[in-house]
Amino acid sequence: MALRKASAYSKKPVLAFTRISKQKKKAFIKVVPPQKIVKFSMGNQQGFDAGKMPFRLTVVSVENCQIRHNALEAYRQFVNKPLEGKYLGQYFFRVLPYPHHIQRENKMLTGAGADRMSTGMQLSFGKSSGKAAILKKGSKIFFVAAQSEKIIREARKLMEQAKSKLPCRTRNISEIVKTDTSFK
Repeated sequence: MALRKASAYSKKPVLAFTRISKQKKKAFIKVVPPQKIVKFSMGNQQGFDAGKMPFRLTVVSVENCQIRHNALEAYRQFVNKPLEGKYLGQYFFRVLPYPHHIQRENKMLTGAGADRMSTGMQLSFGKSSGKAAILKKGSKIFFVAAQSEKIIREARKLMEQAKSKLPCRTRNISEIVKTDTSFK
């Protein structure tokens, strides 16, 4: 099954009745597509929790949009693979939004013989075709923490290259967290 282009969903308002309910008459979605994102947290989480990674980089959306789970996974793989190869155990990378919104598609046929196969707008609710994360302007998408500024520079470069995989405009925000050791 071929994917529809992202512009079919990304800038559109969110459609209603895309929920799963335990009550049968309120359950409009019958089948939930499988999650494409394999991992949400990568790298050294214990080092991050212990406060050993003061350099941080966050990717933030500049506009309201929907990001499909396959786009989040493609971005994650593009950024994580080189970081894992060079800086194993020196960084922590996390995908922040969870794609919970179920997208659907009403398949239409055109051409000769389509009148016998297509229902048109009759029963047009559609079948589930994928999942998406709904983001508002200023929402955090990805987060990287590292032990050195060199790793953050590398991550920033990778994230700039991977911008084309997302359907919305993004901005990278860097910060250095000061850790005070006098209270420990």
